[in-house]
Amino acid sequence: MSLKVTVLSAGAGAAQSRGLGPWLARTAPARARGRVTVAIVPDATMSALNKRFRRVDEPTDVLSFPPVRNSAGSRLDLGELDLGEIVIARGVARRQARSLGHSTGVELRILALHGLLHLLGYDHEVDNGRMARVEGRLRRRAGLPEGLIARSS
Repeated sequence: MSLKVTVLSAGAGAAQSRGLGPWLARTAPARARGRVTVAIVPDATMSALNKRFRRVDEPTDVLSFPPVRNSAGSRLDLGELDLGEIVIARGVARRQARSLGHSTGVELRILALHGLLHLLGYDHEVDNGRMARVEGRLRRRAGLPEGLIARSS
């Protein structure tokens, strides 16, 4: 089984997300198996999600949501392993790309990779640099500039 990525993006930002799914599947760590959905949403949608789940009343660039489990503790789907969903704020990604001097498409890749690593269990806030090292290695291999963890350091 390999990684299968579905990208949901409509409207003005759809062109920048073209090719994101296959790219993320190729770039992901070898242990990434199953399926993941990447939703590229307006900033207002991201702001509502951020407020609901993190109690922060503004948009953020990327959020990761592990799969919902049923009352027995197992994943709701039958078949492929559902890794969860990555949600990216289109406007935030566009502004970050502009301020960092690269394309929105590159920023979407940086954000999607970061979100995927969270779905795979990495947590840069508590893992003593493990996620940063993995993200850095994958970014360099993919030819991407500095990622989210390095930006915030």
